[in-house]
Amino acid sequence: MTPSDHLLRRIARVNPTVAFAVALAVLLAGLFLPGIVGALLLAVIAAGLGALTFTTWPVQTPITRTVRLVLLVLLVVGAVSKAL
Repeated sequence: MTPSDHLLRRIARVNPTVAFAVALAVLLAGLFLPGIVGALLLAVIAAGLGALTFTTWPVQTPITRTVRLVLLVLLVVGAVSKAL
């Protein structure tokens, strides 16, 4: 078993409600905290979404891929605009 397989198995066991609550808290903190701190939090969420999108790309429908790419672009734009 490769290290990435081990990580994916651990992530799959995470309670979805807890994962959603943590992601929502980090997103809201990123949106409301000023300057570079907020930008870094948004970048963390964007990196997580990017990793999730890359990992699950082959099994997603085209509409899901489109939605994830749009959200990823919005997060990156938000992080960059917050940093400036």
